[in-house]
Amino acid sequence: MNGRVGERLLTRGKGSGAGRRLLLALPVVVIVLVQCGCASVKEDSKRIALENTLSSYRQAIRWGYFPAAAGFLSPTAQGAADIEALKNVRVTGYEVVQPGLVAPDDTAVQLVQIDYVLKDRQRLQQLADRQRWRYDEEGRAWWLETGLPDFSSTSGGSKTP
Repeated sequence: MNGRVGERLLTRGKGSGAGRRLLLALPVVVIVLVQCGCASVKEDSKRIALENTLSSYRQAIRWGYFPAAAGFLSPTAQGAADIEALKNVRVTGYEVVQPGLVAPDDTAVQLVQIDYVLKDRQRLQQLADRQRWRYDEEGRAWWLETGLPDFSSTSGGSKTP
């Protein structure tokens, strides 16, 4: 009995132009919805990757693992990192002032405040670090383009690219 009901519904729709148009439009609607969903998933994965990268970088800086932090530098900025000079730095605080958000051009800017002590001076200092990150689509990774924080200023300072 159920098969006959289905047959009647199918044959009933054959004569109506609206039903035919609906059947023809259905694949197009499905394709559009799938593409929108895929774009959303792609953006979510970039956002999650950025959050994970920023968290890992924060931990590396906060606990003085500067060689690990240098691993987040873009290949073009890696040569500029002076890890030896950072042995004199002890970070005492790392506060995100402006969190990084993914921009349409696959970049993100984050502003942080870092409290630190130069071990040879034993004076608390502070700097504002403006970090510019770029997403590498091929490697599916975020790279820091602005380099490691500049702890060399004696009065604490601001690094802005």
